This record gives sequence, structure tokens and C-alpha cells, in this order.
Amino acid sequence: MRVNDYRFRDVWLVEAPVRPVFAALVDLAAYPEWWPDVRSVRQVADDTAELLCRARLPYELRITMTRVEENERDGRLLVDLGGDLEGSLGCLLSAQDGGTRLDITQHVVVRKPLLRLLSPVAAPVFRANHALMMRRGRRGLAERVGSVTGR
Repeated sequence: MRVNDYRFRDVWLVEAPVRPVFAALVDLAAYPEWWPDVRSVRQVADDTAELLCRARLPYELRITMTRVEENERDGRLLVDLGGDLEGSLGCLLSAQDGGTRLDITQHVVVRKPLLRLLSPVAAPVFRANHALMMRRGRRGLAERVGSVTGR
């Protein structure tokens, strides 16, 4: 694996039924309302949006998300990522203990020049920044549709 190649796996447990959780996840335009690190969303095509994200570190990521799969019946979401990060992000939603479990996987390659340059020494900091962003996203989603438990 290259130094600017990252794989992430997150598990969110949300105390809300799968249907409203799924609906919140596919409504990209509303992300800035509940996910503090998603600063803006701009629709660029029917299946593609551009997100501007910034967590704790002093840099922004411009990411395009293109829908590959949106299957509510099976609880599957998959998007291709482009821009400052290239790769994919998948989410599998399933009912668990009266709520919803989200298994989120990401595989990205950093394309933003400054971050590529810093990756050899800053990878642990980038991973911590990602973890913070995901934690805040989980909390925001929970507030949007119910409450959150788990990691």
C-alpha cells in the first residue's frame, strides 16, 4: 500500500430505523445541516455532487461523490470519489437491536498535492482527523434521525 493510500472502516450504531437513516445518507444536499465538517454541497450532475469538507486540520478537501449503487431494500450505498481524494466509499445498513448498524468502508488515494507531500510523516495525524470527522458525522446523523450508541 502506498503512503498516500488510506483504508478506513467505521461502524456506527444509530437508534433509528433503517429507512430514515438511509434517507438521510442519500440526501447529500442536507449534509451541512447535520455534519459539521461538510461545509457545502453542490450538485454537479444527476448522480454527482461536490462536497467541501474540513475537520480539525487547516485544510479543505474538495471531493466529488458519484453514485454507483443506491439500494434501499438491501441497505447498500456505494459512491466513487474524485477530486482531492480518489477511490470509493461504501455503506451497508442493517437493522440491529431496534436501530440501524452502518458498516462504512473507504479506500482513498490522496490527490491533493500538499497532502501527498505530507503523507509520509503526517499519516497518523490525517487518520486522527478522519476519525474526528467520522465521530462528528455519526453524532450529527444521530441527532438528525434518533440517537447514537457504539463506537
